[in-house]
Amino acid sequence: MSMRVLTRGLAAALAAGALAVLGLTAPDTAQAAAGSYVAMGDSYSAASGVLPLDPSASLLCVRSTANYPHVLAARTGLALKDVTCGGAETSDFAGSQYPGVAPQLDALSASTDLVTMTIGGNDNNTFIDAILACGSAGIVTAGFGHPCKTLYGDTFVDQVDNGTYQAVKSALRAVHAKAPNARVAILGYPWIVPATAVPGCFVQLPIASGDIPYLRDLQTHLNSAVQRAANETGSTYVDLSAVSDGHDACRPIGTRWIEPVLFGTNFVPVHPNALGESKMADRTAAVLGLG
Repeated sequence: MSMRVLTRGLAAALAAGALAVLGLTAPDTAQAAAGSYVAMGDSYSAASGVLPLDPSASLLCVRSTANYPHVLAARTGLALKDVTCGGAETSDFAGSQYPGVAPQLDALSASTDLVTMTIGGNDNNTFIDAILACGSAGIVTAGFGHPCKTLYGDTFVDQVDNGTYQAVKSALRAVHAKAPNARVAILGYPWIVPATAVPGCFVQLPIASGDIPYLRDLQTHLNSAVQRAANETGSTYVDLSAVSDGHDACRPIGTRWIEPVLFGTNFVPVHPNALGESKMADRTAAVLGLG
């Protein structure tokens, strides 16, 4: 789930300093390949905000070599082609997201064996708009009540129903058309917020206590739309709802898989940390029956 606005601005600001980081780690290409694996999708797949950065990627994508595709490929011996990019929307599968960044579908072919992705969270700016809106409303009410729900009601859910669901479904169909022999898996998004407010969380994630369930319901709705699109296109849905429960952005370091807005460890907030990406790889491997 990245946010194009955040990743683009942060990438531009960090470009000069990141050049030094880029030389620290390069993908391991010596491992024997067990199949052709293409990783697609947005910043939850790119691990935007987790160091070290991938030297093969545009800085605008803020892609990490610690993302779940790299972890999965290292464990299985799959030959990885990683085209994940922070801020990606479904439209970036068929079109160029940034200058010099090829459409993600270009990485696919009849010889592709496996495709994974997270996608849909950036369509309509659903995640970023909801987090920003609820954060602003929460600050105004000092964390009390449910001001975001009162102000926005079904707005974000309607965006998912009226736009995101069909866009994800169309994107998955395009993937199958370009890679007809591949197993295609799409991951749900791990929980950003808990089911109910957790004491002390407001300092790091300034969402009013009554809006925590509101955002949780929105993410449930988005994941359900992604799952429905997967089922209707013959794709595999990797459900993270059970395994990521209790590992949201309100939890302490070492427990949380998602970093909060404030005082987190990632330079891109509200995104998976390295532990979260590793656990996403675990779940994907288990669902797909990979070693």
